[in-house]
Amino acid sequence: MSNELAVLSVTALSIGFFHTLLGPDHYIPFIAMAKAGEWSKRKTFFITFLSGIGHVVGSIVLGLVGVSIGLALNIVEDIEAFRGDIAGWLIISFGLVYMIWGIKRAIKNKKHTHFHKHEDGTIHLHDHGHHESHAHVHKETASTKFTPWVLFIIFVFGPCEALIPILMYPAANIGMSGLILVTMIFAATTIATMLLIVFVSIYGVSLIPLNKFEKYSHALAGAIILISGLSVQFLGL
Repeated sequence: MSNELAVLSVTALSIGFFHTLLGPDHYIPFIAMAKAGEWSKRKTFFITFLSGIGHVVGSIVLGLVGVSIGLALNIVEDIEAFRGDIAGWLIISFGLVYMIWGIKRAIKNKKHTHFHKHEDGTIHLHDHGHHESHAHVHKETASTKFTPWVLFIIFVFGPCEALIPILMYPAANIGMSGLILVTMIFAATTIATMLLIVFVSIYGVSLIPLNKFEKYSHALAGAIILISGLSVQFLGL
C-alpha cells in the first residue's frame, strides 16, 4: 500500500466516523422512531443498516459516474448539494407530519369520563381511554409500518458530502483498487457508526422512566425529527 493510499484510508475512516457522529440526521430519526414504535432490536438494526446503505450508495454511484466520464468536481458537488437540500426538506416534512399525526393520536386517546346509570337508579362515572384495553396492539398500524420506508427514501437522497471531493476523486488517481478500498472503508465506517450510536442511545433512553409520556411518544418522535431536520438544513450540522 502506497503512502498516499494509506493516508486516504485513514482519512476515510476518520471522516466516516466524525461526519456521522456530528450529523444528527444520521441517527436521531432511528432512535426516535424505534422508541415511539417500540421496534425490536432486529427491526431497528435492519432499518438502520438498510438506510445506511442507501445513504452511502447514492454518493458512491454519483462519484463513480463522475470519475468514469471525467465530470468536473464542481458539477458533482452541485448535484450533491441539491440532493442534500431535498433530503433536508424531506426530513423536516416527515417530522412535521409525524408530529401532527402523533398529537392527533394523543388527543384521541385522551381519557374522558363516562356516566352509567344502573337499574336501581345509582349513577357512577369512570375514566376511559380508547387504547387502554389493547395496549401495544396499536403500535403496528398502517401508518407506523410505512414510516421505515419513508426514512429509507430520505436517506437515499441524503448525500455524503465529503466522500466524493475528499476521498473518491483523489483515490481515483491511484487506481481502481484504491478507489474501491477507500470507498468501502468510508461506507463501512459510516454504517457501523450509525448502528453504534443508535443502539447505545436506545439503551440509554430505555433507562429513563417515560411511562407518563407514552401516549405522546409519536408526537415527541416527530418533534425530535423535525428539530433534527431544521438543524441540518439551517445550521449545517
